[in-house]
Amino acid sequence: MRLSTVILPVRRWHDGGRDEWLRAERLGFHTAYTYDHLSWRTFRDGPWFGAVPTLTAAAAVTERLRLGSLVTSPNFRHPVTLAKDLISLDDVSDGRITLGIGAGGTGFDATVLGQEPWTPKERADRFAEFVPLLDRLLTEDSVTYDGTYYSAVEARDIPGCVQRPRLPFAVAATGPRGMRLAARHGQAWVTTGDPKLFETGTPEQSRAAVSGQIDRLSKACAEIGREASEVEKILLTGFTPDRSGPMESLDAFVDFAGRHFELGITEIAVHAPIPDSEFAADQRVYERIATEAPAQLRR
Repeated sequence: MRLSTVILPVRRWHDGGRDEWLRAERLGFHTAYTYDHLSWRTFRDGPWFGAVPTLTAAAAVTERLRLGSLVTSPNFRHPVTLAKDLISLDDVSDGRITLGIGAGGTGFDATVLGQEPWTPKERADRFAEFVPLLDRLLTEDSVTYDGTYYSAVEARDIPGCVQRPRLPFAVAATGPRGMRLAARHGQAWVTTGDPKLFETGTPEQSRAAVSGQIDRLSKACAEIGREASEVEKILLTGFTPDRSGPMESLDAFVDFAGRHFELGITEIAVHAPIPDSEFAADQRVYERIATEAPAQLRR
């Protein structure tokens, strides 16, 4: 039963950015994640900093807090360069990095480099090649690979990760191919619920969809002889029909979290409040959730 937070990289480091990560550690969150985008949705016309430098800076000023991305995607990343960044991050943090990784979408990241957006099939195909190659790059000293979308020629990643055999992957997936990747390569699985229910669905329908996703993950694990209990199950909040409702009070959050823990979710990530945005919330409620909700959820 873990409670984590997401800190969007919208503040200058010396003008509130650093304080957010220190506050997350002080409040006792299990992990503080950030988004790995070049820009994102309603924040596109405002400040937005890079995930890898931000996580590196956060690693340098914190001591206990785990750190990670929710999520990195192939949209503008290559496995060879990403592996080098991750090994460096894992070293700076002394083994506190988790890589959230997903197939990516059709937003700004998908076209900013001048390419046409990939079809859903191509995104899935690239993801199916990206994840196993990244796994090899983080566990082998030298990798040569010639794939359909990605190649590596004697890529050196010495000394490897502090965490052995490599830092953990949290694989975001809902479809069958992504679930199989999560089952085979993930130490965790990530969901935001069912996107089709966000606008018109009900909380009850959303929980049923999450339960179905967990069942499909369990079946994917069973197919390769793995226990589903070995895979942590992370819910990133803010994208279910409840929207910001769970952040309105401590009681509302405890009820929301408890219902999802009953489904099999083992970690819930809430967004640090950002005024005048879709993640606006009372800072006092956010802090009470961090400090009081875990004890209530253990009862």
